[in-house]
Amino acid sequence: MKSPVVKRSIVVHGRKTSVSIEDSFWHALRELAKAGGNSLSDLVGTIADSRVERSNLSSAIRVHVLGHFRDKAAALASGGERPGGQPPRAVEIAATPERRPSSAFGPLR
Repeated sequence: MKSPVVKRSIVVHGRKTSVSIEDSFWHALRELAKAGGNSLSDLVGTIADSRVERSNLSSAIRVHVLGHFRDKAAALASGGERPGGQPPRAVEIAATPERRPSSAFGPLR
């Protein structure tokens, strides 16, 4: 069975690097960059710069994308929207305890 994770190359701050990430996250990341008027490289650079303790870049990208869509869903549910419609930075997401995954039975640990 083929893995859903694909290794992709990208230039960040003038240096070529690679991330291993699922297609759905990659496509969502491209949408966020386009919507924000940024290049994909610039958005990934921003995410890379905001990582907590130089965490894994692939994971930071997933957290950034997830945070954007969680915020968007919460805003729609409450009838509002995040100021400027901007996605949260990865560091904002990683630093907030309420961002921990949860289920109907409470927080996942």
